[in-house]
Amino acid sequence: MNYTTEHLIEALTRTLSTYGMNVVGAILTLIAGFALSGWLARLVTRSMRRVTSIDPVFHPLPGRAVRVLVLAFTLIAVLNRFGVETSSLVALLGAAGLAIGLALQGTLSNVAAGVMMLVFRPFGVGDTVKLGDEVYVIDSLGFFICRGHLPDGPRVMLPNSKVWGQTIVNLSVTDQDQRRIDEVYGIAYGDDIEQALTILRRVADDEARVLKDPAPLIQVQSLGDSAVNILFRVWTARADWWATKLDLVQRCKLALEAGGCSFPFPQRDVHLVGTAVDPLQRGT
Repeated sequence: MNYTTEHLIEALTRTLSTYGMNVVGAILTLIAGFALSGWLARLVTRSMRRVTSIDPVFHPLPGRAVRVLVLAFTLIAVLNRFGVETSSLVALLGAAGLAIGLALQGTLSNVAAGVMMLVFRPFGVGDTVKLGDEVYVIDSLGFFICRGHLPDGPRVMLPNSKVWGQTIVNLSVTDQDQRRIDEVYGIAYGDDIEQALTILRRVADDEARVLKDPAPLIQVQSLGDSAVNILFRVWTARADWWATKLDLVQRCKLALEAGGCSFPFPQRDVHLVGTAVDPLQRGT
């Protein structure tokens, strides 16, 4: 064995003695980190699936976040074993994360809104919701968008940030699963008010879908320009609201007409005030 070979073996031995334990420790740390991240991710995911109040689409999210976090700490620990200054690396990753966050600001706002909807659960799949002036039926929830369709069929994709950023009215969830029907019927000033009230109360009593508690409220609401306005307010089960509303509108009109009441058209009396003109001067 010549001098060069002996020198090479000696250098290799020194290197192994110096870094060998670090290499072995790094490998063990990586194995332990991967194993721990997978175990914690499965544990968190199983725990999330037991929470029935959270939509299933969000169940894997906390587990994935825990896995990424554990792997990041594992990588930092491995680099520390080889003397790498991890504080600079953490600062670099922070700066990179900030740049990415600014570039994906809109996307991240959708994710944040999705998390808020996960926590507060304003609606679920299949619910009918009113957002602004539009009504949507929700088909699915996602991290970035909600998929749904309009009541007349067209499909829509709603960014989570747009949904969470406005007032949400869930029409599928009501107090005690009841909903109120409000209608106003105008009768002529010459009609018998008591007779009209009796007719409308009879219509409400004959409708099986109208609830007795809360009791119907049928009273004169106001004296309009052209009619006496009668408030017709009844309660029904939420599932029966739309069909009952349509049926009652037709039945109330027919019943009032059959009872001798009329529905006056809007009208206004106009009085002209001025100097009378001589008929002989109209042509001049």
